[in-house]
Amino acid sequence: MTLEQLRRIHGSRPFRPFTMYMADGRSLTVPHPEMLWVPPQASRTVHVETGPDVSEYVDLLLVASIEVGNGKASRNGRKRR
Repeated sequence: MTLEQLRRIHGSRPFRPFTMYMADGRSLTVPHPEMLWVPPQASRTVHVETGPDVSEYVDLLLVASIEVGNGKASRNGRKRR
Protein backbone atom coordinates (compact mmCIF):
# COMPACT_ATOMS: atom_id res chain seq x y z
CA MET A 1 0.00 0.00 0.00
CA THR A 2 1.41 3.39 -0.90
CA LEU A 3 0.70 6.69 0.81
CA GLU A 4 -0.95 8.05 -2.36
CA GLN A 5 -3.26 5.04 -2.63
CA LEU A 6 -4.35 5.46 0.99
CA ARG A 7 -4.83 9.22 0.51
CA ARG A 8 -7.11 8.52 -2.46
CA ILE A 9 -9.26 6.08 -0.44
CA HIS A 10 -9.29 8.29 2.67
CA GLY A 11 -10.08 11.44 0.69
CA SER A 12 -12.91 10.02 -1.41
CA ARG A 13 -16.16 11.98 -1.23
CA PRO A 14 -18.51 10.88 0.01
CA PHE A 15 -16.28 9.10 2.50
CA ARG A 16 -16.76 5.34 2.64
CA PRO A 17 -15.63 3.45 5.75
CA PHE A 18 -12.83 0.98 5.11
CA THR A 19 -10.87 -1.75 6.82
CA MET A 20 -7.11 -2.18 6.55
CA TYR A 21 -5.96 -5.79 6.72
CA MET A 22 -2.45 -6.14 8.07
CA ALA A 23 0.19 -8.71 7.09
CA ASP A 24 0.03 -10.19 10.61
CA GLY A 25 -3.71 -10.97 10.25
CA ARG A 26 -5.05 -8.02 12.28
CA SER A 27 -7.58 -5.61 10.84
CA LEU A 28 -8.11 -1.91 11.57
CA THR A 29 -11.44 -0.31 10.67
CA VAL A 30 -11.65 3.39 9.80
CA PRO A 31 -15.36 4.27 10.21
CA HIS A 32 -14.91 8.04 9.84
CA PRO A 33 -12.28 10.19 8.08
CA GLU A 34 -11.26 11.82 11.36
CA MET A 35 -10.15 8.42 12.70
CA LEU A 36 -7.13 8.36 10.36
CA TRP A 37 -4.34 10.91 10.09
CA VAL A 38 -2.25 10.83 6.94
CA PRO A 39 0.84 13.07 7.20
CA PRO A 40 1.13 15.84 4.60
CA GLN A 41 4.74 14.95 3.81
CA ALA A 42 5.86 11.67 2.27
CA SER A 43 5.85 8.96 4.90
CA ARG A 44 5.26 5.23 5.28
CA THR A 45 3.46 5.65 8.59
CA VAL A 46 -0.13 6.74 9.32
CA HIS A 47 -1.98 7.21 12.61
CA VAL A 48 -5.22 5.24 13.15
CA GLU A 49 -7.57 5.76 16.09
CA THR A 50 -8.92 2.30 16.87
CA GLY A 51 -11.11 3.14 19.86
CA PRO A 52 -11.61 5.56 22.73
CA ASP A 53 -8.14 6.58 23.90
CA VAL A 54 -6.53 3.88 21.73
CA SER A 55 -4.50 4.50 18.61
CA GLU A 56 -1.82 2.90 16.48
CA TYR A 57 0.87 4.01 14.10
CA VAL A 58 0.77 1.78 11.04
CA ASP A 59 3.60 1.14 8.58
CA LEU A 60 1.95 1.07 5.15
CA LEU A 61 4.33 -1.66 4.00
CA LEU A 62 2.50 -3.96 6.43
CA VAL A 63 -0.97 -3.29 4.94
CA ALA A 64 -1.86 -6.36 2.86
CA SER A 65 -5.21 -5.08 1.56
CA ILE A 66 -8.02 -2.61 2.12
CA GLU A 67 -11.72 -3.37 2.04
CA VAL A 68 -13.75 -0.29 1.15
CA GLY A 69 -17.38 0.18 2.29
CA ASN A 70 -18.86 -1.70 -0.65
CA GLY A 71 -17.20 -4.93 0.44
CA LYS A 72 -14.74 -5.12 -2.45
CA ALA A 73 -11.17 -5.73 -1.33
CA SER A 74 -8.40 -3.57 -2.69
CA ARG A 75 -4.86 -4.88 -2.94
CA ASN A 76 -2.25 -2.23 -3.48
CA GLY A 77 -5.01 0.26 -4.30
CA ARG A 78 -6.62 -1.79 -7.08
CA LYS A 79 -10.10 -3.24 -6.76
CA ARG A 80 -10.29 -6.99 -6.95
CA ARG A 81 -12.65 -8.37 -9.58
